[in-house]
Amino acid sequence: MTKRSLPPSASVTQPANGDRQVMPAADRNGQPIEDLVARTIGGNDIRNALEIASGTGQHILRHALRHPQITWQPSDVDAGRLASINAYATEATNIRPALMLDATRPGWSATLPPQDLILLVNLTHLISEPEVQTLIAEVGQALRPGGIFMLYGPFMRGGELTSEGDARFHAELRAADPEIGYKDDFDVADWIIAADMTLADMVDMPANNLAFIAQRN
Repeated sequence: MTKRSLPPSASVTQPANGDRQVMPAADRNGQPIEDLVARTIGGNDIRNALEIASGTGQHILRHALRHPQITWQPSDVDAGRLASINAYATEATNIRPALMLDATRPGWSATLPPQDLILLVNLTHLISEPEVQTLIAEVGQALRPGGIFMLYGPFMRGGELTSEGDARFHAELRAADPEIGYKDDFDVADWIIAADMTLADMVDMPANNLAFIAQRN
């Protein structure tokens, strides 16, 4: 993954106890995302789940405690975040050691066993369009047939930024790095379909975020 210049508003973490880091945004959106994951899992036979770009580890701990029947695999590219994830993981017995994984690198899907569920939260606006396309293509290969992909974050809607906050944040991202910023929901839907997945649902989330729910064909 190309190291990007990000504005201060893009990723705010604070030190906590030991190796743990805290991201206030993860606390704010944690419950809606946790509930959506629970609804998405539903009655599906989900035994293993990969979270791409797990960040501090706050989210995956919530999922692991709510779904103890699933083995959760966190991942990230940052050594400090990996240490934070592992510190949070001590509170659950069903979280594997955090994996160093660059999900924008072609070919990573072949290094993992087939996944029942893959989660990605708040990354696509922080990487380039080609990186997002590669990531989604690899997700399609990493999922088992019938496996589920849940993608969450801020997106343009039909090429438009639909709130003043989104327009401001997008401008800050583009000023820091012209290759990053909000991706369009129509484009993302096309990339999901091109990756041999069926787009099952698009769910409006709090704070003008959007979740894509897809299933591997």
